Amino acid sequence: MSTNKLIFVFFFFFVSLSLLAQTARIKGVILDKNNQPVGNVNVSYSSIGTQSNKNGFYDLKVPANQKVTLVFTHVSLKKITITFSLDSNEQKEFNPVMSDQEEQMGEVIVTSNNRKLIQGISTIEPEVIRKIPGANAGIENILKTLPGVNSNNELSTQYAVRGGNYDENLVYVNEIEVYRPFLIRSGQQEGLSFTNTDLVQNVDFSAGGFQAKFGDKLSSVLDITYRKPVKFGASLEASFLGGSLSVDAVSKDKKWSVVTGVRYRNNSLLVKSQETQTNFTPSFADIQTNINYQASAKWQWSFLGNISQNKYQYQPLTRQTTFGTIDNPMALTVFYEGQEKDKYDTYFGALKTTFNVSDNFTLKFIGSVFHTLEQEYFDIFAQYRLGEVDSSIGSETFGEVAFTRGIGSQLSHARNDLDALIVNTEIKGFHDWKENQFEWGIKYTRESIRDRIIEWEVIDSAGFSLNPPIIDLPKNDQPYSPYTGPLVPYQNIRATNFNSINRFSGYGQWSLKSNIGSSEVWYNAGVRMHNWEVIGATTSGKSQITFSPRAQFAIKPDWEKDMVFRLSGGLYHQPPFYRELRGADGMMQPNTKAQQSVHVVFGNDYSFKMWDRPFKLVSELYYKSLTDVNTYTIDNVRIRYSANNNATAYAQGLDVRLNGEFVPGTESWFSFGYLKTEENSDDKGYIARPTDQRLKFGLLFQDYMPNIPSIKLYLNLVYNTGLPGGSPSYADPYLYQNRLNDYRRVDVGFSKVFIDNTTRKENNTGWFKNFKELAIGLEIFNLFDNQNAITNTWVRDVYSKNQYAIPNYMTTRVFNVKLTAKL
Repeated sequence: MSTNKLIFVFFFFFVSLSLLAQTARIKGVILDKNNQPVGNVNVSYSSIGTQSNKNGFYDLKVPANQKVTLVFTHVSLKKITITFSLDSNEQKEFNPVMSDQEEQMGEVIVTSNNRKLIQGISTIEPEVIRKIPGANAGIENILKTLPGVNSNNELSTQYAVRGGNYDENLVYVNEIEVYRPFLIRSGQQEGLSFTNTDLVQNVDFSAGGFQAKFGDKLSSVLDITYRKPVKFGASLEASFLGGSLSVDAVSKDKKWSVVTGVRYRNNSLLVKSQETQTNFTPSFADIQTNINYQASAKWQWSFLGNISQNKYQYQPLTRQTTFGTIDNPMALTVFYEGQEKDKYDTYFGALKTTFNVSDNFTLKFIGSVFHTLEQEYFDIFAQYRLGEVDSSIGSETFGEVAFTRGIGSQLSHARNDLDALIVNTEIKGFHDWKENQFEWGIKYTRESIRDRIIEWEVIDSAGFSLNPPIIDLPKNDQPYSPYTGPLVPYQNIRATNFNSINRFSGYGQWSLKSNIGSSEVWYNAGVRMHNWEVIGATTSGKSQITFSPRAQFAIKPDWEKDMVFRLSGGLYHQPPFYRELRGADGMMQPNTKAQQSVHVVFGNDYSFKMWDRPFKLVSELYYKSLTDVNTYTIDNVRIRYSANNNATAYAQGLDVRLNGEFVPGTESWFSFGYLKTEENSDDKGYIARPTDQRLKFGLLFQDYMPNIPSIKLYLNLVYNTGLPGGSPSYADPYLYQNRLNDYRRVDVGFSKVFIDNTTRKENNTGWFKNFKELAIGLEIFNLFDNQNAITNTWVRDVYSKNQYAIPNYMTTRVFNVKLTAKL
């Protein structure tokens, strides 16, 4: 039996296991409608209960394998009654929001509170994020299993949503917008995502149709909240890919609390599994802290800071790729000289204060500074040999290159430097009036960019320099006739951009919960405004302004079946950021307009019981009509824009996700997405956009062994159909519409838990007594060793004048060992 079949049988042996048990635990933080912690809340079932502390934290053990009705009561807030059905050893994180206006009742069906439900927001449990394996484990790793979210690069934390690109996604941490480096061109250079999963308390994600309070992007919102510690704690993780350490600290008077995390990552294990043999010495590290200070009952302050230093040193040595067909196999062999040295240093700090003016009026002030210093230096000389492989079985040279069809070389050079400083100041207001809620905000942003680009590439084949296809030069027909024209680089970009952008934005929105007959309904309507102007020493633009009205409507019919229907949409704009203002030639185009999208989403949430366990089916139909489209090309993860707003486009599709307890006590989900997105440039007709991901299947699965519940399994599976791409950056997309091969990947993790909340008493001796959790795991990335290509390398045969597309494959199967501990 082959290795793949053995792994397949081994995997499904674990997937099929389940377990019955006895006790479970529910814990969380109780908040009011202004997201402030509520102390002295009585939490009880039957005659057993506990009380939340000053920070709103509670922790309660409950019976498993039966319905438990939990009651939350407070002297000044309305009662919450929630029914849980949990399994043995399950730890449920439930963070209720108590209101002073209405009593809340319901059953927990793998969902969040109604406020997020009616907004079309998906909530992801932090524990799921920390446990699910992936080459780049973290929040983005989980997002890629959701419908409508696509990525064909396991080394990258970037993702595309419903036909958008990587630049069309908003990311917030504690309501503060965060940024990523500008110059990164490949996934293996990225290092660490901004978000430290060890510090996370809540993760909310919207794939479209989001409210006006969120910013000006076309595709999605990822809204993350870091936790506020209630007592000292620490967690540690170490693996062959790096490690992390986080510490929680609280002052004696409980006014100060700090959570700090340090991370280090080294991708050598993954990169060295690729076909290119390299000397690879990366260094990705960061430190992040979230400090909270409760000045009084009405006033609190917080600081979020991050320092990240990513160094990427890459020295390719050799590469051999076999391609072609069984009848005509070919091979590309490359020998390299030179190296690449990249560095991305980012510094981020944000101060936020919340002031409760009254019970019905809250103000928030936010100020942030983001500074990035980036350099991209490389000189790489590649000499290649393109040949036919001997496919004669029994031949002494079987599998070796029998005939060389072409030889050549390529020299790539870059000296790119970027220094960007982004400063934000913002004020937000929240008002409650009877059943209505009003929110507004005003924001000023100053972006200062200093960018120098020097890139060129020289190609020759059999000793004859190749001219670029986009410049009108005399025909080069060497070696048959001499060439008398000028020698020019195949690609050449030189530009210096020193620019500043001033932005003023604001929003206002209204929300209401009401009834139509016996059905509950929710309304939301709002509008955003954005004004910006590009200023530069040599290039300046005119002042531009956009208005973006948005609305949501949700209804929960008084039916026996638990269903919610949602309709949302509006006019969305994306004013250009620096990368969108920079054309393919590297020069700034300061009058580039905002891309515009009319977006409509119709959704349905259906909660039900199957096998006497909770499940939920979420379905969404969507359509986007885009104008003033800024077309672009994607090479690995680098996006290059045309900056000319010369296209229209559309995106349409269906997203479906079924999640619930397929195995008692664990949350898993299956997702399916269908997408079609096309663009029309200069009225030449519609063609597929670079992110036209037609079909997507995702699976996130958790399980544990019967009779040995301490042995657990975590599975992450993604299948995406091929994207349009792989063409040279200079190619006309109307002439090249081939697609890359389908992307197939399975990552699986096995974990042995030595200590958790249910076994601490048994291990309360020696050094084990200091641990709250202790586990060791084995992770297998790319379980079935699929070959996934991200781009193509193009090689020219000088004699036949043919160009061959040689796929650049991603990582192969890799094994990793991970240790996790909590104190």
